[in-house]
Amino acid sequence: MNEAEMQAELERLRAENAQLKNKDKGGLTLKVSEKGAVSLYGMGRFPVTLYKEQWLRVLASAPEIEAFIHENESRLKTKE
Repeated sequence: MNEAEMQAELERLRAENAQLKNKDKGGLTLKVSEKGAVSLYGMGRFPVTLYKEQWLRVLASAPEIEAFIHENESRLKTKE
């Protein structure tokens, strides 16, 4: 590996490192799992993984889930 190739590889690794650091600062990310499910990262220590049909059911139920949360606000805890 010559000097120019080493410099290019170093720059690529720096860019990749910066991108990985930015991912850790909050946002949610989605990936397709090995088994073909959708994994949601960024909610906690482990991803939330559901199959497509399950996600669609959850999304269709969003208004009921939101209403339930509002109705039970006083009993629910908040993770800080």
